Amino acid sequence: MKFAYALLYVEDVEKTLAFYESAFGFARKFVHESGYGELDTGATTLGFVAHKLAESNGVAFTKADARGPAPAAEVAFVTDDVAAAYKKALAAGAAKVTPPKEKPWGQTVAYVRDLNGFLVELCTAVES
Repeated sequence: MKFAYALLYVEDVEKTLAFYESAFGFARKFVHESGYGELDTGATTLGFVAHKLAESNGVAFTKADARGPAPAAEVAFVTDDVAAAYKKALAAGAAKVTPPKEKPWGQTVAYVRDLNGFLVELCTAVES
C-alpha cells in the first residue's frame, strides 16, 4: 500500500485551485466538473473535493471556516527558501499564522492558512 492522496473538502474547487497555483506555484493535474480537482504536487497528490460532491458520497464532515480555528490537520510543502515561500503565499492572499522560525532540530518552518481556513506548513526538509 502507498499514500496516494490528501483531499481537502472545500466550497469552491476552482477558486481553491487558482489560489494554490498563485500562492504555492503548483499546476493543475486534473479537474472534473463534478467538483473535484488535483494539483501536481509530486508523489502524493493534493486534491480538492467540493462540499456538494463529498455530501453526495454520504460523508459527514465539519466544513473548514477561514474565520474560525483551523481544522486539526495541515498540509506541508517543502522548500529551500521558506521566507520567500511565506511572502509569496501572503501576497497571494494566504492568512498569516506564524512567520519562518528555526526549530530545535534545524528545520525552518512557517505557517499560513489558505482561503478555506486550512493550515499550510512551509518548511525545509528534515535532515536525517
